[in-house]
Amino acid sequence: MARMYDLRQKEIVNISDGARYGFVSDMELDTNEGKITALIVPGPGRVLGVFGRDQEYRIPWEKIQKIGDDIILVDCNTGNVLVGSEQ
Repeated sequence: MARMYDLRQKEIVNISDGARYGFVSDMELDTNEGKITALIVPGPGRVLGVFGRDQEYRIPWEKIQKIGDDIILVDCNTGNVLVGSEQ
């Protein structure tokens, strides 16, 4: 069983294009179902999730292919997962 702390220590890499998104900073939960719906990673140009552009990567849980010891492999289109943080 993985904990949030464990997920934050893993880098997310897209297997379709080799893009390295960075490390998990947050997650979205469906409180009615009790499930994680997405992992959140600060977008390009952000430092510690604070300074920089107002975008983030929102990786839907179903796009996760494998969670390894040091890495989370996802299969998605980068353009579809990079969103403004107001969403």
